Amino acid sequence: MNRRTFVCTAAGAIVDLCHGLRNAHAISALTPVGAGVGNADSCIFVSPNGDDEHPGTALEPLRTFHAAQLAARELKKKRSGEFSVYFRGGIYYLPETIVFTPADSGAEEAPVVYRSYPGEHVVLSGGSRIKPHWTPYRDSILQTAVPPGTQTDQLFVNGKRQVLARYPNYDPNAKYLNGWAEDAISPERVKRWADPRGGYIHALHEYLWGSLHYEITGTDADGHLTYEGGWQTNRPAPMHKQYRYVENIFEELDAPGEWFLDKKKNILYYYPPKGLDLKNAVVEVVRLKHLVEMRGTAQSPVKWIDLRNFTFRHTLRTFMETREPLLRSDWCIYRGGALLFAGTEDCHTEECVFDQLGGNCIFVSHYNRRFHAVRCHLAEAGANGIAFVGDTEAARSPLFSYNDRHTIDELDLTPGPKSDNYPEECTVEDCLIYRTGRVEKQTAPIEIDMAHRITVRHVSAYDVPRAGINIGDGCWGGHHIDFCDIFDTVMETGDHGSFNSWGRDRWWETKGIDFDALPAGKYAELPVLDVLEPNILSNSRWRCDHGWDIDLDDGSTNYRVYNNLCLNGGLKLREGFYRICENNVLVNNSLHAHVWLNDSHDVFRSNIVCTPYRPIRMREWTQQIDYNLLHDPDRRTPIPAKSLQDLSRHDEHSFEADARFIDTATGNYNVQPDSPALQLGFANFNMHDFGVQAPELKAIARTPELPSSTRRKSVTLDSTRSPAVVLWEGAKVRNIVGLDEVSAAGTPGETGVTVLEAPQGSTAGKAGLTPGDVILGFNNSPVKDTQDLLRYTRQAGRGMHASITILRYQQESAVRVALE
Repeated sequence: MNRRTFVCTAAGAIVDLCHGLRNAHAISALTPVGAGVGNADSCIFVSPNGDDEHPGTALEPLRTFHAAQLAARELKKKRSGEFSVYFRGGIYYLPETIVFTPADSGAEEAPVVYRSYPGEHVVLSGGSRIKPHWTPYRDSILQTAVPPGTQTDQLFVNGKRQVLARYPNYDPNAKYLNGWAEDAISPERVKRWADPRGGYIHALHEYLWGSLHYEITGTDADGHLTYEGGWQTNRPAPMHKQYRYVENIFEELDAPGEWFLDKKKNILYYYPPKGLDLKNAVVEVVRLKHLVEMRGTAQSPVKWIDLRNFTFRHTLRTFMETREPLLRSDWCIYRGGALLFAGTEDCHTEECVFDQLGGNCIFVSHYNRRFHAVRCHLAEAGANGIAFVGDTEAARSPLFSYNDRHTIDELDLTPGPKSDNYPEECTVEDCLIYRTGRVEKQTAPIEIDMAHRITVRHVSAYDVPRAGINIGDGCWGGHHIDFCDIFDTVMETGDHGSFNSWGRDRWWETKGIDFDALPAGKYAELPVLDVLEPNILSNSRWRCDHGWDIDLDDGSTNYRVYNNLCLNGGLKLREGFYRICENNVLVNNSLHAHVWLNDSHDVFRSNIVCTPYRPIRMREWTQQIDYNLLHDPDRRTPIPAKSLQDLSRHDEHSFEADARFIDTATGNYNVQPDSPALQLGFANFNMHDFGVQAPELKAIARTPELPSSTRRKSVTLDSTRSPAVVLWEGAKVRNIVGLDEVSAAGTPGETGVTVLEAPQGSTAGKAGLTPGDVILGFNNSPVKDTQDLLRYTRQAGRGMHASITILRYQQESAVRVALE
């Protein structure tokens, strides 16, 4: 099978080191016709220089993908066995989306393979090449007429995506949104724009839980923008007050690399970078949302079609269509991508490149069985890398909002799904995925929702705004994440991890159920009605510098977490059931236990941690937390791990000692034969084969930065805020401190004042404040810390009433306090 080597240029475009696009036609001419391919009778040939009237032979190839598809249907009727459709090198601009139906299916003994010709580079494009005639407009901006009706949201010059005119200007080094400005939509800014209709506002979620996007519809009588949108996450909130920008505004065309299309006048404006030979440049626009679709049903699926060795480019952005909620997870999605698989069995994508696509790269939707993506390279996508998403109607007793709750009488107590309309037994293996989420921030390189037995193995994923791998619910379990290398995640958002999961399944916070006593009661099986089999995280390396390495969030249930190397952010377990975590190494960090339920049947044993645990609102700890080693590089003689015991009230057999790591400088955190960890049941595991293994991918894949030491210090979660307790209106309060408290309370960052005690007879208690409430506002002024709260109270004066904004169970409300 043809192997190619790729690199990502500084501008983000993937370049084939074997053959550049400009030489594609020359390669086609130089390669001997038919060399290195199968029997001519079992092949169809396609070339950019072909003709759809030709028979599709090596000497007389077809020209288009659609013609090749029709020829393949006819060839199937005439012969048995595998056959291939070979595409000669070059760019194929698709006039419309290629749609495979059951009529195109192969069979197990006779798969249909669409592939590039050996040694040649083939691009399938959803765009068009234009031939501009540039003339000066003003300053350094050029203009050209384009064909009437030209519609594009992206411009590519020499294979590199350019910047749609925006404010503030694109900054590759900015932490958020490649540049943000608080005044992006201020009336003063808006006055500069003659007609902002059709522009876009992009902003982070108020709590940094993803991003929100709006289309500008005009201005009102007061000069304020009017717009619609903001539906892209399933946790509704206003846009962030600071982290926002606007684009597609003509007056903001003021920097090299920026462009704007006037659709009414059919004029394209472009500010070329210095040194660009624009006269000989390849200029492309984008037309299609999807490049290839495979559309069948469970009763009549598309079967046994392989796509191999293609580069997929040029799809439209779909952020304004991201609005379908995924049960009670935080996600909304657009159900589509450059490749859409819907109703397939045994269809594969191998050794393909997905380059700078506007939305999702691969979307596996509804019924699919045994889909495989192998040795693929995905980079610079606007949204997700590979998404497996089933049908919400397949879930029993589905709810679609975080705040929705069932009563027990409303629940369907039948285990498992209602239908088979979901992905199952699918695999992503040996794939390199990075810099996804260039536009949409509530996205991931790998996304799994309402699916069963999805295997993700030997995947390297990094440089992404949110999680590297996200499992949005417990429906229906059996997933296995194995030998992956996931790092540099949560780069533009917050309260998340390199791995993130939710388990807000039908059982979660059901009304009328005592979950602390659930495993011993009548409804003991309730938490696993949806997650039928354990999800497994194993043999993988994780690093998150802006959250947790592994974050099992709300309700995540039935997990096996073993043989993982966590390099920075530790392991978080929020409330849930049946999580077994053993034989993991948590470098410079520890277990983050958040609001566990009593008798959760969680297990944490035979792990190596480097700091004491970090509990938040813990009442009871599982009785199976023991045999762990607290690493202290200065302690050669083991002693009881009292700091762990004091927190967990267990860990009777746990030690504190030097773990005796073999070679931390090279990332080998296995232990030497005399390590006390071995006495506690720890076993060394493979620390050499994380991430991609294909030589051409491994040669270009990055690996995470290794910690400089293993001293007792968490570089991720330390805080400079004071934890001092103060008295306010008879209540004991203190600042929200650290990411753990931010996550447990659900605050918009490290801000606010948490209530520790509010006696019933106190002013605060009479007003209805309770322990766990977080004070965020005082008479419409933000309360960032206890100093703010005390200052506003003094300014208001005794005997006055104050409106206090509180956060309770991650919902804002107001209480009225009579100040004393």
